[in-house]
Amino acid sequence: MSDTIHVNAETPYDVTVSHGCLAALAGLTSGRRVALVHASALGTLAAQVAATLGPATLLLDVPDGEAAKTPHTLASCWDRLAAAGFTRSDVVVGLGGGATTDLAGFVAASWLRGVRYVSVPTTVLAMVDAAVGGKTGINLSAGKNLVGAFYEPTAVLCDLDLLGSLPPQEISSGLAEIVKAGFIADPRITDIVAADPTAVRDVTSESLAEIVRLSIQMKADVVSVDLRERTGEGEDIGRESLNYGHTLGHAIEKFEHFGIRHGEAVSIGMVFAAEVAHRLGLLDADALALHRDQLTSVGLPTTYSRAAWDGLRATMALDKKSRGATLRFVLLEGLRHPVIVEGPDEALLADAYAALAERKVS
Repeated sequence: MSDTIHVNAETPYDVTVSHGCLAALAGLTSGRRVALVHASALGTLAAQVAATLGPATLLLDVPDGEAAKTPHTLASCWDRLAAAGFTRSDVVVGLGGGATTDLAGFVAASWLRGVRYVSVPTTVLAMVDAAVGGKTGINLSAGKNLVGAFYEPTAVLCDLDLLGSLPPQEISSGLAEIVKAGFIADPRITDIVAADPTAVRDVTSESLAEIVRLSIQMKADVVSVDLRERTGEGEDIGRESLNYGHTLGHAIEKFEHFGIRHGEAVSIGMVFAAEVAHRLGLLDADALALHRDQLTSVGLPTTYSRAAWDGLRATMALDKKSRGATLRFVLLEGLRHPVIVEGPDEALLADAYAALAERKVS
């Protein structure tokens, strides 16, 4: 599979997935001043990158993880751009995990109503999820990503060498979105994970590189025809298919005050969605078991506290897919066949969650 994946969206761009492709950043920003938005933990890497871009590079360090995606941090970035006199001819670069690239993308989208943006994701999750598709955003106390914009980058550089320092839990978290891509669209991903779950957790392996590329290609195919999530009903769901597992997953993230990794929460959310689909007669027992088997095999959780249900159910009502008081779920009517189901019976939802919560952590 090619190292370059073309996203044929409203403003087309390329995603490069290879070892060492970070070197291309200087060419993408040549002749422009750069605001390099980076997580505080990546200060050393950011300084090294800045040295290749020139002395006019403005380093904008932000808190690590979801703590960066706040109105306060956003306003701080705006103030620092204003103080430095950044103009429409300049460029914002996001260097870090998904939270950092979400924030950096929104900074670029909102500064002077939009400036050039390049995304450099440094985690598996950011490469396959946040950095592709043009979604940017910040969190509010009421929920995750409630404020944001669709804003496409100029380019995305997924340098696989940047994954070498990640802890195992971060690799697993990113694999949740990859496994999801296999469930909703690409059986090749499911097959590669099943063949050697250990290999896909190895950042030097070709197995991981291949499923990263396949996941990005899947997302590129979806967003190319439905960038702004203008979806329909039933089987015609477009980009909403990418939200598989996210209804409960986002609720868990908020319940944990964003102290749980996104992929871990989505993993639990996918098992919940599979339990709901199974009770509705949409998903058979083998497909339900496959969810737990694949997610567990790559080090992800598949259960959550029984006592949390009431709070989680209330938070799900704020999900972006909801229409008024009606919950809308992305479910699977068989593997690789996502559909929207509106307003499942409340007792069925509670029963599905109880089955999730009753199982012992693997």
